[in-house]
Amino acid sequence: MTQAEDELEDSSAPLIEHLAELRTRLIRSAIAFIIAVFICFYFADQIFDFLKQPVCDAMAERMQSCNLQMIRLQDGFFVQIRIAMLAGFALAFPVIGFQLWRFVAPGLYRSERSAFLPFMVSSPAMFLMGAAFCYYIVIPLAYDFFLGFQDFGGSVPAGETADGDQVAAGSGSVVFQGSISEYLSLTITFVMAFGICFQLPVLLTLLGKAGLVSAAGLAAVRKYAVVAILVLAGIVTPPDIFTQVILFVAVYGLYEISIFLVARVERKRTARLRAEGILDEDEEF
Repeated sequence: MTQAEDELEDSSAPLIEHLAELRTRLIRSAIAFIIAVFICFYFADQIFDFLKQPVCDAMAERMQSCNLQMIRLQDGFFVQIRIAMLAGFALAFPVIGFQLWRFVAPGLYRSERSAFLPFMVSSPAMFLMGAAFCYYIVIPLAYDFFLGFQDFGGSVPAGETADGDQVAAGSGSVVFQGSISEYLSLTITFVMAFGICFQLPVLLTLLGKAGLVSAAGLAAVRKYAVVAILVLAGIVTPPDIFTQVILFVAVYGLYEISIFLVARVERKRTARLRAEGILDEDEEF
């Protein structure tokens, strides 16, 4: 056997071990996800009741009953499946994240592990914060805005038709009788959009840690960030200026926080390099 063949066999052994480790981590993650899906499917009704509470509250203020409809025969089943899968992923995420960390951590230096772990913890925390902000503040305002258009068809005064049938007052107005499938899609879209937007400080701080962005650079493009945030607010929110202002203020505030966090990372890096003698006291990284 030649030296090249020996080197090839030596390099293939770690690869096979890594693939076996990856398979083990994926299997454990899949098992956790499947168990979580079955648990959430059992509680799908309670989860959906929680998700529909904002629109029910808005309809109660208008003295309307909250009765979402099944437009298609299979809507009820597939809504429960979607709820179970989304809620199941959220429930199993700590296990999935831990398995991912256990697979990646051995290949990182100690300093890299200490830097990467906080981001794995802060990312789901910021997503939950954004989802809670959306559910308790933005969604009630947005759905109240949408329901304000259900009376655009006007109302019919009480009276008698040509056939002699009695017509109650207001029976000709347009009222909301929503589809459970469409309502779930809209609610999930809102929650996901805000959850992702709240990842901005985590993403920019991680990029700053890697040296790909700087606090000065982020501050220099602040005016472009304002425009981008305004466009984002117009896309993910209804055409309600109040809701758009709320999203703009929240995301822009997160952008300013990101600049502060990146500057803090840079100060720590500069202090460490000076302590190691790589930088002089009057030098900046």
